[in-house]
Amino acid sequence: MRLKAVISYNGAKFYGFQRQKSTDNTVVSHLERALNSIGIKSKVFGSGRTDKGVHATGQVIHFDIPHYWQKRSFQELKIHLNAKLEAITIKHIKEVERNFHAQYSAKRRIYRYIFKKTPPSVFESDFVSHYKIEDQEKLKQALYLYRGEHDFRYFKKEGSVTSTNIRHIYDIKVKELKSYTIIYFSANGYLRSQVRMMLQGAFKVAQNELSLKQLLEQIECKRKYFTSLAKPQGLYLHRVIY
Repeated sequence: MRLKAVISYNGAKFYGFQRQKSTDNTVVSHLERALNSIGIKSKVFGSGRTDKGVHATGQVIHFDIPHYWQKRSFQELKIHLNAKLEAITIKHIKEVERNFHAQYSAKRRIYRYIFKKTPPSVFESDFVSHYKIEDQEKLKQALYLYRGEHDFRYFKKEGSVTSTNIRHIYDIKVKELKSYTIIYFSANGYLRSQVRMMLQGAFKVAQNELSLKQLLEQIECKRKYFTSLAKPQGLYLHRVIY
């Protein structure tokens, strides 16, 4: 039986979501150890990778369970797993079709980024970034350039290999809530570190380190002006739509 689970996690505690050769302190590794401890020898597949320090409130995973676990309730399974996990919470579990795949079945992924103009408190520092952005309108103009379908080859981390660099950004929204600015990205998918690089480009424009024309030239793959990434603190995989 194949199960789909929605999970949240504190990315500051892990070296990213995906399993790695150099460390077993990843979200997937912790999930698979928890499953193995209750007799479920399944690999865990996620809707997408998140970098070290990046959080999730709505990451989706799938895994398969053996016959003897099928006789028990999903609520019992959730309780057992959450008792064995730290900084990761299983929010929902449900049965899905055998051909469901957390990554390849996804239609849309929504990321959220939160930053403050003033330094975050010690209690917020892992979850909110700090950027002194005075011109919010300029920030919005830069962000809105990413809307639509583009070849984002100049907005991915070096060394990442994909079958295509084309992604469709359906929408970008900017909301202000007291001292916080919240940015939402909705797309069919993202290249490795693409969201953080898009954010960095927009921040550079808002801080007058880059012009709108230069950012557009990088989006159009005419010239690469920067490769740096926005801070991971404040970035969340918010929701995955199927």
